[in-house]
Amino acid sequence: MEPKDYIVTEIEGEYAYLCEIGGSAENKLFIALALLPAGVDVGTKLHYEMPEYTVIA
Repeated sequence: MEPKDYIVTEIEGEYAYLCEIGGSAENKLFIALALLPAGVDVGTKLHYEMPEYTVIA
């Protein structure tokens, strides 16, 4: 999978919805918060590069 940038659009319990920055709002990714960096909240921008997510400053 190629590197991509996401934004956290929603958090439900232990899961987050991620939307690709510059992509379609319909293509949401549903992922466990345990796989994301600590302190992630709605509006946090993330960079995904195999196999981890990092916060974009």
